[in-house]
Parts: sequence; C-alpha cells; structure tokens
Amino acid sequence: MRIALTGEALIDFTASEAGTLAFLGHEGGSPLNTAVACARLGQPTGFLTQLSSDLFGERLMGFLQRNGVDTSFILRSGAPSTLAFVERTPQTNRYAFYTQGSADATWAPEPLPQLPAECRFLHFGSISLLQDPAATRIADLVAANRGQRVIVFDPNVRPSLITDMAAYRERVNGWFGMADLVKLSDEDAALLAPGQPVDALAAECLKAGARAVIVTRGGDGATLWRNGHAPLSVAAPRVTVVDTIGAGDTFTAGLSVALLSHGIEQPGQLDALTDDDWKGVMGFAATAAALNCTREGADPPTLEAVHAALAKAQITAVAAASRP
Repeated sequence: MRIALTGEALIDFTASEAGTLAFLGHEGGSPLNTAVACARLGQPTGFLTQLSSDLFGERLMGFLQRNGVDTSFILRSGAPSTLAFVERTPQTNRYAFYTQGSADATWAPEPLPQLPAECRFLHFGSISLLQDPAATRIADLVAANRGQRVIVFDPNVRPSLITDMAAYRERVNGWFGMADLVKLSDEDAALLAPGQPVDALAAECLKAGARAVIVTRGGDGATLWRNGHAPLSVAAPRVTVVDTIGAGDTFTAGLSVALLSHGIEQPGQLDALTDDDWKGVMGFAATAAALNCTREGADPPTLEAVHAALAKAQITAVAAASRP
C-alpha cells in the first residue's frame, strides 16, 4: 500500500423523501470514504480500523474489498457498528451519531500495526479522535510514523458529538502539530476558531508544525497556506450538485494521490513544491470532489474520470482564450 488511513467506518443513513423517518443506508465515515476515493483514484490503499461482526460490519468489509482497499490490517469485534443519520439542508448536512462502545471506537491494537515500507502517506482525523481507546491508539500510531511518512490530518469537526468545544480545540492544536498536511473545510475553521479570519487559524497550524494547510470552501474552491509564501487559491469546477456528502473526503484523497504523482514520498519534499505544482495538486483534488458531488451519497470518481474532466476543462479554457 502507498496510502494508509485510520479511523471510523460506519453506516450513513440519509433522509429520503419517502417519509419523515425514512432513511437510506450508505457505507460511510470520513476515513472510509477517503480510503475508497484513494483506491478508485489508482493508489494502493489500506485501511486500519476495527469492524463489527454484525450485519453492518459485514457490509462495510465487503464494500472496502470490492473497492480494492487492503483490509488486512482491519480487526473484528462483537461490538456494534457505528451508525450516523444525516439530514440534508440547503446549506449543509446535519448529523446524529450513535458511537458509544462501537467497534471502531474501541480499536486498540497491541502492538501497534507496522506499516509496510512502501506506504508513504498516513491519514488520520474525524470522529475517531473523540473516543478512547481508539483516539489514544490512533495518536500513538501517528506518533510512531511521524517523520517517516507524510501525515495528513482532516479534523472533520462534528459539533453534535463534542461536549466540550474548548477542550476539543486544545486537543486539535496538538493534532495540528502531528501533521505535515492539514486539510480543513471553512466550516471546520469557523468551529475551531470562531470570529477569527481563516488566515489566523492557518498560521496557528503552521506554527504548530504543519508544512501546508489547505482550507476548502465548497463551490468557492480552496486555499493553501505555507510558511514563507503568499496564500494560493484554486477555483472549484462548476457542476450540477446532487449531493455534497463525501466531497471533502474525496478532496483529501485527491491531495495525496496527486502529491504521490508529483513524487512526494517524504514530509520534507512538500517544501520543494512550486506554486504551479500546488495548483495542479489542488486542481486535481477539486475536480475529484466536484465529480463526487454529481452523484448521490459518497461516490468518488475513478482516476480516468478525473483525467477526462481535467482534459475537457483544459480544452474549454484554450477555446475561450482563443476567442476574439
């Protein structure tokens, strides 16, 4: 595997129009979505978590395997699967999570798994960091791999699960310091640093030790911050949005896949990327995320689909530039 991810795997029940309590189930969880996206985008990908032996856990295991994700590091448990219920609103999505004592929340491998030498990226974050023992063991895994692989952190803040936001913000600062690349949404930024400009939060991430910070703004694109450089922004492709679930996860996957294609295999190599390199990396990620939004649920595109969309956009741009 070239990319490893650790964290929750769950079933998302999304509200349907069939009734006030009618929900449709989809395999989900931010790390799982990102793992599937990485695999569909052509990079050998592995997932580290614990799945239940219940009917939902079996569904999650089969889904990962059908999408080509390496499941050899996954532990099994008789604890229940995590469940999430999602209500769509015009602006965003509202979530209700059922996580207490679940299989992924009680992930506590002993000893820690040893990632293969060819693994160059390790992702962590999301609601898996809100419950022990999984939160502690994930932090241990990241610490054990710090400096050896590019560490990617996506907090994916879910306020409905956070009982003490002030304490959570303190913990997030520690996780910023463990990451080489931090990816946030503008909603994450507003929750982590209310009333502050995004630039200030990005500066705090860099001060904590991150080499690059990227904040996504949905249809308004994304912006990159690095030490010693001006902020760098890219636009988001214009698409007909069907569903935004999984868009941020697909963007995060696109970053790692594109960075690998640029030869990035060690944390220090991030500093050598040019503005044009980063524009290409973020453009790839934004295109992958946009394509995900054209379908219902988290449904990341293939590498071929992203390349086709990028080629079409380039042709369109060239045609527009040549008009008198």
